[in-house]
Amino acid sequence: MPVTVRICGVPEHFNFPWLMALEEGAFDDRGIDLQWADVPEGTGKMCELLRQGKADLAVILTEGVVKAIAEGLPAGIVQGFIATPLLWGVHVAAKSNFQNPEDLAGRTAAISRYGSGSHLMAYVHGRNRNWDLSALRFHGVGTIDGAVKALEDGSADYFLWERFTTQPLVDSGTFRRLEICPTPWPCFVIACRSDFYQEHTRLVGHVLQIINQFTAEFREIPSIDRTLANRYGQQLQAVREWLEVTRWSQTQIKTKDIDKVSDTLLELKLLNKRVRATDACLP
Repeated sequence: MPVTVRICGVPEHFNFPWLMALEEGAFDDRGIDLQWADVPEGTGKMCELLRQGKADLAVILTEGVVKAIAEGLPAGIVQGFIATPLLWGVHVAAKSNFQNPEDLAGRTAAISRYGSGSHLMAYVHGRNRNWDLSALRFHGVGTIDGAVKALEDGSADYFLWERFTTQPLVDSGTFRRLEICPTPWPCFVIACRSDFYQEHTRLVGHVLQIINQFTAEFREIPSIDRTLANRYGQQLQAVREWLEVTRWSQTQIKTKDIDKVSDTLLELKLLNKRVRATDACLP
């Protein structure tokens, strides 16, 4: 009997290798019933699913899961997934009066939920701008659709989200992008519930072997740029730019990267104690 593995991730182009592997039956061939769930709400929601035992694995933002683990999430990182930074766009409603990033000081940020990447990166963005971080204000919106509504009705003023995912909203004149705020670390990792890992260590290893085969060759797939553009409603040139700056990982995240996340979150007063790589990662 196939063993069921429940995995979740954002419905974005980063995770297309998982969908390809599923469509090609790569997990079925190894006796694994991999069940993928899209989570448009992002990292905060995925942490909740792991905590509730409703997901076994998650492709999740590094800073979000490190913070959640520090706060008691019974999970750990089993491998890196995206080895390059995430490029967060700082967006406002296209018809708003905000013209420069400095116009946003003291304004309300739309976030998917507390503890999410959009929440944590608002602090990183504010630090980069030398703002008073105690003055940051937030409005939970759930999803990108919620952010569109919040920026249009004025319940929030700006929204941080991955710049290529939001490009169609910029192209359509819904959002204006004021600047880019990169993460200071590799952006996505694969996390696993600790109890599931203890019971199915070898199985998790097989899942990683399969996805690593797909990600190692992903950028070289013929016409992958056109496939992604069609699948995610992107302009072809934007997809090509994204592929140029994105690298997938097939190894565990480095200790120095966990240290960078931990030190930054401590500096921003988003953690009470330092998180070591041995605490954040499963062996």
